[in-house]
Amino acid sequence: MSLALLEPVKSVLVVTAHPDDVDFGVAGSIAAWRRQGTEVAYCIVTDGDAGGFDPNIPRSEIPMIRRREQQAAAKAVGVDTVEFLGFHDGSLEVSMRLRHDITAMIRRFQPERVLCQSPTRNYARIGSSHPDHLAAGEAALCAVYPDARNPFTHQDLLAKGLEAHTVLDVALMAYPDPTHYVDVTDTFDAKIEAIEQHKSQLPDPAGMRDMVRGWLAAGAETAGLNDGRLAELFFLVKTA
Repeated sequence: MSLALLEPVKSVLVVTAHPDDVDFGVAGSIAAWRRQGTEVAYCIVTDGDAGGFDPNIPRSEIPMIRRREQQAAAKAVGVDTVEFLGFHDGSLEVSMRLRHDITAMIRRFQPERVLCQSPTRNYARIGSSHPDHLAAGEAALCAVYPDARNPFTHQDLLAKGLEAHTVLDVALMAYPDPTHYVDVTDTFDAKIEAIEQHKSQLPDPAGMRDMVRGWLAAGAETAGLNDGRLAELFFLVKTA
């Protein structure tokens, strides 16, 4: 059975655990939506300090390197707003502090859609189900419902002028049973350009392009598209 097209909306907030998650996961869709006028902001939850592959780079330098890489990657797909929450990589938990900080981003940006990682483990693609991904996805969903829409939750935000906001839907990436797709054939090169900015994470940059194309070709097949097309897949949750 073919999947439904995920239509663009006026504004999207992307919440991911690590720098580079958005680019490997959904940068093709972001590039396509930006070309259609969608406003997009990124909320990166951790500082990425457990990432990288080169032991010669001091670990203390990794967070700043990864911030710069993510900002450059965002530019490659037309995104200017990138916020970093600064939680530690590798030890993320669904805390009230994390829900609070994501809620603040939702209320500040007031997106129609939140795009985040799946809190459901995908056993067919275990790499997409890093514990930080699961925690970031669960916290983002909690922030969407009920936190961001409830004016009596996180009342310090209301005191700062961040009014309650209701998100219309949430698109989950890497969900085991997707319902929607975005055709990213025409934005594949932009996605690759974004991924290439994460040099600290790419021990085999030459092989990365073929690997990512293979993922997206499989996504297009799942979506029921013709041969030669590429697609990113989502599970859509109506939240309003």
